[in-house]
Amino acid sequence: MFIATLIANDLDEGRNVQLAEDWLSSKADCRIVESRLIEVGNAADIRFEGDPVRARQVLESVPFSPGIDIVVQPEAHRRKKLIVADMDSTMITIECIDELAAYAGIKPQIAEVTERAMRGELDFEAALDARVALLKGLSSDAIERCHAERVTLMPGARTLVRTMAAHGARAVLVSGGFTVFADRVAEAIGFHRALSNTLHIEDGALVGTVARPIVGAQTKLETLIAERDALGLAAEEVLAVGDGANDIPMIQAAGLGVAYHAKPKTAAAAHARIDHNDLTALLYAQGYARADWVA
Repeated sequence: MFIATLIANDLDEGRNVQLAEDWLSSKADCRIVESRLIEVGNAADIRFEGDPVRARQVLESVPFSPGIDIVVQPEAHRRKKLIVADMDSTMITIECIDELAAYAGIKPQIAEVTERAMRGELDFEAALDARVALLKGLSSDAIERCHAERVTLMPGARTLVRTMAAHGARAVLVSGGFTVFADRVAEAIGFHRALSNTLHIEDGALVGTVARPIVGAQTKLETLIAERDALGLAAEEVLAVGDGANDIPMIQAAGLGVAYHAKPKTAAAAHARIDHNDLTALLYAQGYARADWVA
């Protein structure tokens, strides 16, 4: 049995759920078992039997009302027991290295490299080394200013993580960004563990290098596997979410791998995409109504 969840800020259930059922039946050859609302105006489930890959393909071509995200997944293990998440542009609204570069007066130069790395056009580790090298000599005071002035939690981040934790899930933040930001972000949101890169700082300034080993795509994957195995979970019990190409291996290893407002390569590799809604969409995808959320 599978579930297709429709998520939006203004769902218009009557029109959109009926459209989804019609297309699943006529174009995906699925048998509709039942439909139910998770939250009026925000989320609805359609339980069905059939091919979930074909169902997702069909649903992504339906002429829904604007702003609807769709998650298709097995009914079993829908509520995940482990979430592994990226930080920059996923759990927070910025790319920290780009914003640090603003204090050095070179944000456009570094942001261009960041964008290409996140799109999978550049090797992540080499691109990180090159960008950090350009920050050599920047006062470490810029880190504190950047955190205070520019780091903003992604809408829904705290609610997503704290709700899952309250229902027994473990939450791990694994970031290609920097410990000076990630540790505080993880604490603010409610993660149990954070793993990220360490900037070398001497005499109150950035040295222009990063400690080894670099937290990149392979480390993210290995962290997910290690956390999953330590908890004795199946892959189907794991949720991973990120936006960049370096998140693809962990996204593909999770039972539900989600591309969140992601780069095209990441979106194409994920099991589901959230393009329109905030991170609470991942609570609706797990069947949590607002009454179950931890604010």
